[in-house]
Amino acid sequence: MADADTLPEPEVLGLELEAVIGFNGHVPSGLICHPDQEHLVYPLGCTVLIESINTKKQYFLHGHGNNVSCVTISLNGAYVASGQVTFMGFKADVILWDYAKKELIARLSLHKGKIEALAFSPNSKYLVSLGGPDDGSVVVWSVIKRDAICGSPAAGFNVGNATTIIYSNCREEMFVTAGNGTIRVWELDLPNRKIWPTECQTRQLKRIVLSITMAEDDSFFYIGTTTGDILKLSPRTKLLADTGPVKDKFSGGVTTIKCLKMGSVLIGSGAGVVALCKSPSYKPIKKIQLQGGVTSIALRGQGHQFFVGTEAAHIYCLGYTDFKAELIATCHSGAVQDIVFPFGTADLFATCSKDDIRVWHTSSNRELLRITVPNMTCCAIDFMRDGKSIISAWNDGRIRAFTPETGRLMYVINNAHSIGVTAIATTSDCRRIISGGGEGQVRVWEISPQSQKLEEALKEHKSSVSCIKVKKNNEECVTASTDGTCIIWDLVRLKRNQMILANTLFQCVCYHPEEFQIITSGTDRKIGYWEVFDGTVIRELEGSLSGSINGMDISTEGVHFVTGGDDHLVKVWNYSDGEVTHVGVGHSGNIIRMKISPNNEHIVSVSADGAILRWKCPFTS
Repeated sequence: MADADTLPEPEVLGLELEAVIGFNGHVPSGLICHPDQEHLVYPLGCTVLIESINTKKQYFLHGHGNNVSCVTISLNGAYVASGQVTFMGFKADVILWDYAKKELIARLSLHKGKIEALAFSPNSKYLVSLGGPDDGSVVVWSVIKRDAICGSPAAGFNVGNATTIIYSNCREEMFVTAGNGTIRVWELDLPNRKIWPTECQTRQLKRIVLSITMAEDDSFFYIGTTTGDILKLSPRTKLLADTGPVKDKFSGGVTTIKCLKMGSVLIGSGAGVVALCKSPSYKPIKKIQLQGGVTSIALRGQGHQFFVGTEAAHIYCLGYTDFKAELIATCHSGAVQDIVFPFGTADLFATCSKDDIRVWHTSSNRELLRITVPNMTCCAIDFMRDGKSIISAWNDGRIRAFTPETGRLMYVINNAHSIGVTAIATTSDCRRIISGGGEGQVRVWEISPQSQKLEEALKEHKSSVSCIKVKKNNEECVTASTDGTCIIWDLVRLKRNQMILANTLFQCVCYHPEEFQIITSGTDRKIGYWEVFDGTVIRELEGSLSGSINGMDISTEGVHFVTGGDDHLVKVWNYSDGEVTHVGVGHSGNIIRMKISPNNEHIVSVSADGAILRWKCPFTS
């Protein structure tokens, strides 16, 4: 029973998710065009997104506890099914969704570890699911009863695992599984609740199957392999009809394959080529090179137009006749390290990741600019107050400055830090950059149009600097470090003013707008309020139940602040009460950084799975 003197908890409201920028391009055949030809369905982390092709309106299917590993849609468009990965030995769920209502119908749990692939029967009576390598079984489910009919090991003893599945287009009782050295045609025997496999004969060919597609009339099915060739087999005779191309096989393997009318096939390769081929030679009739290995091809209608998803997290739209690619959506393919708004405007923001910095238009989610530095990771970014340059910190120890309109490189400060530049901030007069490095030094740079000069190296921190914030009058700054200290520096004397010690790895720090207090957080999950004047602790809040807090930002009035971290939740706090007022659920990776837009309209949070989420700000300025 609760104690009599405990106060009732204030009600915590949900944050409204406005938009998601993100696409997990590593899920095989993850991008699907809905049969209504108006919507795309694709996975991002634990979420399945449904996005209107024309209006870009998004719906979210939340329900998986871990990353989505496969998605499929029934032929009539009524159902969506998605499978997930989970930890070794645990049950991995298949979730059946109602497409029209956008809600969960049933959770089907039998497989362990991972769901490899899913397929609906032509009349949506059955759903068949394939377990991952630790599970190795194929299960047929009744969609109406939402229950398993029967199951069986997917592959024989002397071959590898089955990884792909395709259902017949005409018969409810037949489907095909294929994988490493195995191709099987299955017959469902409903009265006896059994499925019977027949192994297909491929003569002396030994192949590892990546993708599979069925002709419209079930006459043949086509298989794409890691070798880069295509096998055509008959489901009736279980024999190999033909195979090709003999020479010039597709580099990187045939990762995705789709059957069109008239017996031609569209294939996507691991090297980023999309090609149109025809049996029996399979020489490319038309082809185009895209960025990133192709993982899915989604036909719109009969395939007069189709969408291609790649590992570089790009979604392209192609026409069948002209074979020209138009990039319709893109995002970071790796963890997003930082997010920043330019001073005084919420119309655009910049994010950074491995290989690149991107500038986004806030309201339309469009990418306005991409600045690429191959094989390097950008750890932090900031806009100069005058808006004339983007200052970025890179793990090769350099500070690079770019123009925000064209992405032209303005200058580079070489060897700024010895173990990579980990944090960066600029002063409002645009004359100084303060940078922090992996070795723990804080360096003050004097910036003029002609030169960049090191003013002082402040050596106090023993470990990497994780966050830097500068006071409005540019006379003081605070640096947080993973050595368990926050140091307040005097930028006039270039000496230490105060030091804050705590048993944590500090990840983020913010000045209260009135600048007499700072708030910090880190791996001990506590949010600390500190006095700037003498470095004493004012209060400590329990910021999260699990995992580090990595990102924090405070509103311009100082009434609210937001936090996010390894618990995947965005939390809005009241500064004076220290109470959570709103919680946002939607991330499926660890949140790395977050910002409140300058006009208090949006909160933008970025995470380790490459997603950028925009939330409606619950308080207004």
